[in-house]
Amino acid sequence: MRKIPALDKRALLKAALGKIEADLAVKNTLYFNLFTGEEYPATVFIHQGFVVHVESENLTDHLENVKEVIDAEGSTIIPGLIDAHMHVESTMLTPRNFAEAVIPHGTTTVITDPHEVANVAGEEAVEYMHNAGLDLPMRQYINIPSCIPAVPGLEQSGATFDYTVVDRLAKLENVIGLAEVMDFKGVENGSDRMMDIIEAAERNHLYIQGHIVNESGRQLSAYVVGGPTTDHETRAPGEAINKLRAGLYVDARESSMAHNIKTIWKDVKHLPWRSRLALCTDDRESADILEKGHMNDVVRLLIHEGMSPIEAVRAGTLHVAQEIGVTNLGAVAPGFVADFLLVKDFSTFEPEKVFFGGKLVAEKGKMVVEIKERSFEIEKRNTVNILPIQPNDFFMKVPNDQQKGTIKVNVPTYYDLNASITKLQLEELPVKNGVVDISHDPDLAYVLTINRYGKKNSTLGLVRNFGGVEGAVGSTVAHDHHNLMIVYRYPEAAHRVYQALKACGGGISCSSKNNLLYTLELPVFGLMSAVNCFETAKRAKKMKEVLRSIGLDTLNPLLRIVTLGLTVIPEFKYSDLGLVDVMQTKLISIFPEG
Repeated sequence: MRKIPALDKRALLKAALGKIEADLAVKNTLYFNLFTGEEYPATVFIHQGFVVHVESENLTDHLENVKEVIDAEGSTIIPGLIDAHMHVESTMLTPRNFAEAVIPHGTTTVITDPHEVANVAGEEAVEYMHNAGLDLPMRQYINIPSCIPAVPGLEQSGATFDYTVVDRLAKLENVIGLAEVMDFKGVENGSDRMMDIIEAAERNHLYIQGHIVNESGRQLSAYVVGGPTTDHETRAPGEAINKLRAGLYVDARESSMAHNIKTIWKDVKHLPWRSRLALCTDDRESADILEKGHMNDVVRLLIHEGMSPIEAVRAGTLHVAQEIGVTNLGAVAPGFVADFLLVKDFSTFEPEKVFFGGKLVAEKGKMVVEIKERSFEIEKRNTVNILPIQPNDFFMKVPNDQQKGTIKVNVPTYYDLNASITKLQLEELPVKNGVVDISHDPDLAYVLTINRYGKKNSTLGLVRNFGGVEGAVGSTVAHDHHNLMIVYRYPEAAHRVYQALKACGGGISCSSKNNLLYTLELPVFGLMSAVNCFETAKRAKKMKEVLRSIGLDTLNPLLRIVTLGLTVIPEFKYSDLGLVDVMQTKLISIFPEG
């Protein structure tokens, strides 16, 4: 448990009693009491960044003893929204550009997992994310990445974290927890690596964030016994209620890739208590933030599904604060930090005004305070270190120099065009001139995963039901290892994409059969843009349009390729080391009889 410290508690006491002038009063509000579930008119008094009094009876008393009075004109006053779990890197924005994007939508606190940059550049990258998130008109808490790499032995990334890293990073000012423990099998089975990391977190008084997929019964119980207290990987019917019954906080997610709110609400709406239901965005792109919103969009969707506004607000504020153990965050109440919003219409849920620490920071969708620019050397460093690849390497050669006939191939197959989960199909495919031929089947594509950290590792396989790729798409955004992944029908197009991404320091690139079409440059760790949120969103939108032009017409073509490298999401994925059986945590042969 922790508290956000007050500058002078004695002054807060005097302001609460009306003995000194309070800095601010907000009158004519409809007040959501998140402790009792009541809604009533109130005046809220604020001093030195904290709420000192909420007056619900004598609404005009003491207004003469206040430095500034704001008339809310009937708007509802609610706490600043808190994102229970997210990756700043997934917005493709640096921490300070991210702040500019989300604050006007009412997000005043995020719990960030710098897992993606940590996989690329280790501890130094985590320290960068921490330092770049300081001195902002919002709060960016850091959770220490727990699984770098995600699953040892199944992928190689740019760093390896053990319990000694947790001990070191825990000393950073805004570190609050251990980030999503993705190696859920390692926790269930009590692996030394995971137990040492969890024990280090507990030793440093960090809460432990979970990540567990499709587990129930004794496996789920073992995971909870292992230490994690939260989970955001809840997708299927029945999962949410199982996890809530086990005592986990369920962070209902609405990201750019995973849309889980509807399923979770249907699962839990009959429950008499939902005090451990919280909300998160996980991976939300800059364009989606600017067009749809951030945490306000998640709350709005939950209200649209049928939850009352006050409970939906509670799930996106107080429940998250309780989950992370900050005792004076997430409510507009005496002694709580004065992060709050004024909202007129919950059907649109766009804040009229946003306050952070008692100061107005955004109004009518725009920042009213400046976010100071800060320069960091690591933002300019090229982290894409790919050894030379020849055009011939993009052809899927069969073992044993077989020149013709057919060969059996293990092919990860998506359940549908917008799913992240795959099954495995054993297919018999033609061989021409020693190469697996897919020209007869437009639903098949090659997948090449190339190590980007200066190692020789690479894997060349196939995927089915990925979506149309009449050309090639490549990305250094490839959770969680972030090696270069290219999905393609034509080797010459794939080579073009490889050259473009190697030259620019990373990003996402697309080629038709004959021409390079567009590259979204993400030179900061090969994951993030160097420009502001508005320009990044514009470029990302163009990238989506180009991807759809070659046939990748999914809900989110930009991040489709990301799901192919997630070795912690069932059931079969690719890394630079091979084809991964996620549930059995092992590598399997692409050519089972080769």
